[in-house]
Amino acid sequence: MQGSRFAFGSFVFDSGAGTLVRDDAPVAAGYRGLKLLAALVEKPGEILGKAVLMDAAWPGTAVEEGNLTVQIAQLRKLLGSAPDGGEWIVTVPRIGYRFTGAVEELGREQRKPLPLPGKPSIAVLPFVNVSNDPEQESFADGLTEDLITDLSRISGLFVIARNSAFAYKGKAMDVRGIAQDLGVRYLLEGSARRAAGRVRINAQLVDAVSGDHLWAERFDRSLDDIFAVQDEVTGKIMEALLGRLRTPSPRNPPRNLEAYDLCLRARRLMDDSPQTAREAHLMLTRATLLDPDYAEPYRWLAMNHWMGWVHSGGPTETSRSVALELARKAVALDPNDAGCRWVLAYLLAYDRSFAESDMQFAKAIDLDPNEADIWAVLSDISVLAGRVEEGLEQIRKAFRLNPFPPSWYYLTLGQAQYAAGDYEAAIETLRRDETYRTSSRRFLAASLAQLGRLDEARAEVELFLVGNPHFTIRHWARTEPFRDAATLEHFVDGCRKAGLPE
Repeated sequence: MQGSRFAFGSFVFDSGAGTLVRDDAPVAAGYRGLKLLAALVEKPGEILGKAVLMDAAWPGTAVEEGNLTVQIAQLRKLLGSAPDGGEWIVTVPRIGYRFTGAVEELGREQRKPLPLPGKPSIAVLPFVNVSNDPEQESFADGLTEDLITDLSRISGLFVIARNSAFAYKGKAMDVRGIAQDLGVRYLLEGSARRAAGRVRINAQLVDAVSGDHLWAERFDRSLDDIFAVQDEVTGKIMEALLGRLRTPSPRNPPRNLEAYDLCLRARRLMDDSPQTAREAHLMLTRATLLDPDYAEPYRWLAMNHWMGWVHSGGPTETSRSVALELARKAVALDPNDAGCRWVLAYLLAYDRSFAESDMQFAKAIDLDPNEADIWAVLSDISVLAGRVEEGLEQIRKAFRLNPFPPSWYYLTLGQAQYAAGDYEAAIETLRRDETYRTSSRRFLAASLAQLGRLDEARAEVELFLVGNPHFTIRHWARTEPFRDAATLEHFVDGCRKAGLPE
């Protein structure tokens, strides 16, 4: 029941936001305790077994039963007595626990509608795979992603990022509701079928405010013409929304469709785990052999090496130089690809080539001002340079372009909020489900420590070190692209107060 709100006694609990208030005043509660409370209040009066509760608070993790006992005791202390003088949570011997109080479900809080931008705004919904072959799903997704990329390079448009558009994949929703969620006026939707060397695409452009169909067309072409079809669809949308064609600088499309398919599949594997990252590495390497002049696999290979740094605890000199070499090659092959530019810019910052990094970021934004990831990674670099307000504005812009972003956006926002000294906001951000179980715990621990909540901070440090056993403050401070001594000292101070190892 993500997003549900419950009232009991003087408390209001929002299970989606992870917030608990008593008489309108926030109550400081730990992450595990809130997960247990959510499970209990969603089924008041029912006996929940210990295994069910442990799975709610520690999903996919084997823990001792004593951990549950401790969390329940802390939750009872936090809630105090029920109106009848008894306990809100009673123990059912040898079985589990039961929530005894009367609970009123208040329902979901409505998302505040996002205001429409001051220029034509559009989201490309995932094209539906209408072939009988589920293997063609990645082709339909790739077509969607390419159209998003092509449209976002047009400065006269506001284009929603891939991650947020794909939140609606496979869901039947009214176009007006989707447009309100994303804060756009226009939606592009369609279907794709690839078979026997041919591709059939249906596409339509809808004005979600009026419900009018502004443009619709069917394409039945040879598979070799797929990129020409993408250009044609982009051109039709530009004409419909801007009144005239304004063609951005051309990108270099792949010459080999197998290389294109391998890139599509590899991109979905890279962030999952070290094992899938290695699988992606093999696919991308194969793509470079099939199409040596295609920039995309080099760009993602560079990021694959970067993710290897993250998974292994830090960059080695060898992996750093290899990643930079790959990123430079991607830009050389396709200098008009903003994605290649920002990957190079990001890696240059970590190489402390700051002037060249700033130049590449500026070029990437010039090529594609709607690329949300550019603004998000730039926020990270700006904050560590001491330009905190600038970094906050950049991550806010990224969230507007990508309202349903990947987890690392929340890490970046929490880091910026910590740097600004807004520790309460950082804690709220970094305790969100989207990012809580990632390495963002180090910033959560630092934020708690700066507020004097040392027990909570130490608990977060313990959890963080389970997944990052080799972390040290010294190594982290040395490898992050800090440019401002005061900002560096602020982060180090929080880490030390939290008890992270030197």
